Amino acid sequence: MKPRVLPCGDAAVLVELDSLEEVVGLAAALADPLPPGVTELVPAARTILVRYDPARTDRDAVARAVRERPPRPPGERAGEVVEIPVVYDGPDLDEVAALAGLSPEEVVALHTSGEYVVAFCGFAPGFGYLTGLDPRLHVPRRSTPRTRVPAGAVGLAGEFTGVYPRESPGGWQLIGRTERRLFDLAWDPPALLRPGTRVRFVREGA
Repeated sequence: MKPRVLPCGDAAVLVELDSLEEVVGLAAALADPLPPGVTELVPAARTILVRYDPARTDRDAVARAVRERPPRPPGERAGEVVEIPVVYDGPDLDEVAALAGLSPEEVVALHTSGEYVVAFCGFAPGFGYLTGLDPRLHVPRRSTPRTRVPAGAVGLAGEFTGVYPRESPGGWQLIGRTERRLFDLAWDPPALLRPGTRVRFVREGA
């Protein structure tokens, strides 16, 4: 099915899609290379906001480029690979194991065996929603969110895994922690994890 392309302000279009997988595939295709005049892509769970420079292109040309660009299949999605070292001692590790019918060691083995892709960012600056989680680790959010989750906490929620870039409230199931910094305004760009970035988690000793 062709994406639905809607006007959004004076210099953007909103692309509506039917699934997160379609978002990831189309965003990867549009990013490499960007269509002429397009300045930014902002993926979300079911949409992509495409911003453009009106001095270089127009809405019709951008919409045409979106509709004509075939989504990129998983094996052809290029992206920087980031390794994140994790100590797997999170307060919810045992609960996640029980929910999944696995041992804590099996949870860790599954989490470190995959390669993930940042589908989109949100919730907090630098917070990436990573897809590619083994279905056996698809667990619900906590029934009662925590008022304080420390920076670097590694969590699971539904089909996603992610890392809290800073201290904040949160309801994800916490299975580990990392010392790697994810967001710094002095960096260019300031977020380590951006849409399309590939991520591998590497186990570190406690």
